[in-house]
Amino acid sequence: MGGGRLQALLRKPAWLAGTAMLGAAILLQLTSLRFSPLIVVQPIGAVALIVTTLATAKVTGKSPGRRVLTSVALCVGGVGASVAVAAISAQDVEISDRHLITILVMLGIVLAALGTGFGLWRHRWGAVVLTAGAGILLGFVAALAKTVIGRLFQGDFEWLYLTCLAGLVVAALCGSFLVQNAHTRGTPEIVVAGLTVIDPLVPVSIGIAVLGEADTAPPVAMLAFILAGATAIAGVLLLATAKKPETAATPEQA
Repeated sequence: MGGGRLQALLRKPAWLAGTAMLGAAILLQLTSLRFSPLIVVQPIGAVALIVTTLATAKVTGKSPGRRVLTSVALCVGGVGASVAVAAISAQDVEISDRHLITILVMLGIVLAALGTGFGLWRHRWGAVVLTAGAGILLGFVAALAKTVIGRLFQGDFEWLYLTCLAGLVVAALCGSFLVQNAHTRGTPEIVVAGLTVIDPLVPVSIGIAVLGEADTAPPVAMLAFILAGATAIAGVLLLATAKKPETAATPEQA
């Protein structure tokens, strides 16, 4: 982003207000991660999809169609159901060095795959693919943030902590880059819906499969997690086909 464009954004009250609210949301999320399991905190961001849909309708003066509203209901309902189940059955666990190394290896594989794919096929990637990549990376940010915050309060600043901090920063920057590209190729609803589902899906999966936050949950709870996730994903796919946005001119991204 050029200096002139940044200065123009700094003169827009709406952009400043949005940036301030984003910063406040991040602080609240990090505070929540300090005291609650990943699979409880991350899905709560589904509220953003409702706000985005209503705000877009207000700005454009166009009422969302029935299909869009159905998509939003599926996304929010699926994510909300997973939060309800997690709140009852999840447990907060201590993150060991073995857990951290596993998460960092997974992140390295994801970064390599997305970097290769973007380098080869970025002109073919639409908003859904870019949003999926961003959601995966931002999901790792949440998982690493929980670790970084916990070890910060413990005063544990060894090499693994610094590696996690570096991985968090790299994933956040790359994820934000993909989000910006996604916004140039799709509607805000599609981008927010994808992030609403994929962003929490990654740390929830890590919380269940790697950290064992749902080890004490009964089988019916695991089934409910799967059904809730499938419902939310169906909502995103429906929203992606609900209305075809005009193809935006895509600036060349380095």
